Amino acid sequence: MATEKIQTLTDNNFETAINAGKPVLVDFWADWCGPCRRLAPTVDELAGEYEGRVVVAKMNVDEQPATPMRFSVRGIPTLLLFKGGQVVEQVIGVTDKDSLKKLIDKHV
Repeated sequence: MATEKIQTLTDNNFETAINAGKPVLVDFWADWCGPCRRLAPTVDELAGEYEGRVVVAKMNVDEQPATPMRFSVRGIPTLLLFKGGQVVEQVIGVTDKDSLKKLIDKHV
């Protein structure tokens, strides 16, 4: 579900990605998740609009279970916004693009 503007995260590259210096929006998702598929176009649009200012990434919770467990991701989709390696915002479930932009804009 990742595009050229969206980074695919794994348990191995997660720490490096969230400490890269820019805010990082991580979409925790799974192939079988209908709400995740509904949210995907919004995440894709955000990746394009914030390119160069925010890293947008996706992590498949089925393929990479350790990191979602570490951050207590229990429902998907879950979006976590990291700044300086720390979670600064969290959204669980499908939400609209304007709400996500407001969350991101507070930290850019």
